[in-house]
Amino acid sequence: MNKIGFLISSLLVALALASSMLFVVDQRQFGVLFQLGQIKQVVTEPGLNFKLPPPFQNVSYIDKRLLTLESNDTEPTLTAEKQRVVIDWYVRWRISDPQAYIRNVGLNEAAGALQLNRVVRNSFQQEVNKRTLKELLNTQREQLMADVKREVLEAVRGADKPWGMDVVDVRITRVDYADTITRSVYDRMEAERKRVANELRSTGFAEGEK
Repeated sequence: MNKIGFLISSLLVALALASSMLFVVDQRQFGVLFQLGQIKQVVTEPGLNFKLPPPFQNVSYIDKRLLTLESNDTEPTLTAEKQRVVIDWYVRWRISDPQAYIRNVGLNEAAGALQLNRVVRNSFQQEVNKRTLKELLNTQREQLMADVKREVLEAVRGADKPWGMDVVDVRITRVDYADTITRSVYDRMEAERKRVANELRSTGFAEGEK
């Protein structure tokens, strides 16, 4: 009985050791093999792979699919004539160089989204500051997106510390007045309505006096 128990225990240990030396990379992922805290290998093709058991080697996975980052900030931006507008946008991006990404950005997609969000926001603010509201709503919308994409690409491709990502597209989904602008427009309309009403009352009163 003891011999059978020993054999079963040995088999379980062997299976556990074998499983710790195998890892599977999905077609939607990069497999990043670390050895003593340093990147040893990046596996780009799907399939079964071998490694040393922990703590000698460990594996992390990073998404290689096209990702979408959407704006989540409703803070108004000033146009060239100091009008306050709110711009909604989204960016399509992907991780292209896992080693550079991990080294200069972080270990997961959230780190890249956070860093990318900051750069895109700043770029939109700078470019909107150069344009009038009319240009944003009509003639300059496409050029604005192109300029922001160019500036973001310059940032992620930094000469010293590239982020290891590609920015595929930058799009604006909405340009709208800030609440304060909407209120200002409403107040002017209300004042104009009252002025016209007062003129009509005055005219009617004058006609009645004749």
